[in-house]
Amino acid sequence: MENLPETKLQFPAGFLLGAASAAHQVEGNNIHSDWWEYEQKGRLPKSGEACDHYNRYEEDFGLAQEIGLNAMRISIEWARIEPEAGKWNAQAIEHYKKVLISMKEHGLTRVVTLWHWTLPKWFADQGGFENKQGVEAFARFAWFVAQNLGREIDLWITLNEPEVYVLSSYKQGVHPPFEKSIYLSWRVTENLIEAHKAAYKAIKEALGNVPVGLAKNSAYYAPYRKNNPADRLATYIARALDGYLLEKIQNQLDFIGLNYYFYNSIKFDWRTGYKEMNGNFNEAERTNKDMSEYSDMGWFLYPEGIYYVLKNLKKFHKPIYITENGLADSVDSRRPKFLRETFKALMNALKDGVDLKGYLHWTLTDNYEWHNGFGPRFGLIEMDYVSQQRKIRPSAAIFKEIKIS
Repeated sequence: MENLPETKLQFPAGFLLGAASAAHQVEGNNIHSDWWEYEQKGRLPKSGEACDHYNRYEEDFGLAQEIGLNAMRISIEWARIEPEAGKWNAQAIEHYKKVLISMKEHGLTRVVTLWHWTLPKWFADQGGFENKQGVEAFARFAWFVAQNLGREIDLWITLNEPEVYVLSSYKQGVHPPFEKSIYLSWRVTENLIEAHKAAYKAIKEALGNVPVGLAKNSAYYAPYRKNNPADRLATYIARALDGYLLEKIQNQLDFIGLNYYFYNSIKFDWRTGYKEMNGNFNEAERTNKDMSEYSDMGWFLYPEGIYYVLKNLKKFHKPIYITENGLADSVDSRRPKFLRETFKALMNALKDGVDLKGYLHWTLTDNYEWHNGFGPRFGLIEMDYVSQQRKIRPSAAIFKEIKIS
């Protein structure tokens, strides 16, 4: 691994420095969810016991503390809390209460997501967020969690990446319910917007003035030809469309959660229209690429892009947390440089007046990466899925280089 100089960075007092995860990807045996059902039918890779985080959360939070983290983002699995419509699982509530208390005991600020893509099977069978009733059901779930766990949660995230969910589930059709429908894409998007608003209201009614936000995936958009008017206009439109969701909910938003992974270079061709020339590639093209600039998933690595996205989000006048950012890197060869360059970009954003409050890396441990299964390795901690052994990767040492004061 390349020897790099220590990062000389100092973040403001109170800055959150942590990692993120999602229940279905780490807990294991999420048997009442729509994903589990499709896994058993062979439509998706089986998640099985995943990282067994449901039973090993103490160990994982201990490792987070050991590598110098002061925060964790987790999600609470709706399918465990409400395995049948209107029937609440007291045992699941008690479990998550223990999880949240353990986080606090390990010195971790508790950032909690209510919905990270998986749905209770009964809810999916009723159409999920395709229906207005789905908005009401989600708001009821948010209220119930607030009533029972609210005092153990520091920051609330209602929804994770609504647009990516719609893209994967209703445009590309690679995630449940495997639809390809323009109409359903629009309807689900609008219902997710209303679901956030309803959950925001429910949490506030239950707990008062607690911080509630949303995790939004935003790419960095740049013109493919910097001086080409058509490319510049197409880039402007792409950025405007990316801000649609936040525009719709900005009055029900205490902070913005930013998930940043992608650089999209925009080229406009008068014959074929808008194109994203982002440099990403598929497995068949791997041998022709310089892998130092790409993740194991073929995603082009452009850490400095996070600076420009943060500057663009400044217009909303909200505190911002990086709620996800990372790369698949099984041999840990690119992660050190990626992290150092990312942290430098964050420092520059702070110097330029961005109200940045924290950084949560994706992810703490390797995990089940949705339809890609257990192949991609995003973790600061390496997983052996057979033995469930955890091993801290060398890149994790970077977090201890950072001073917060």
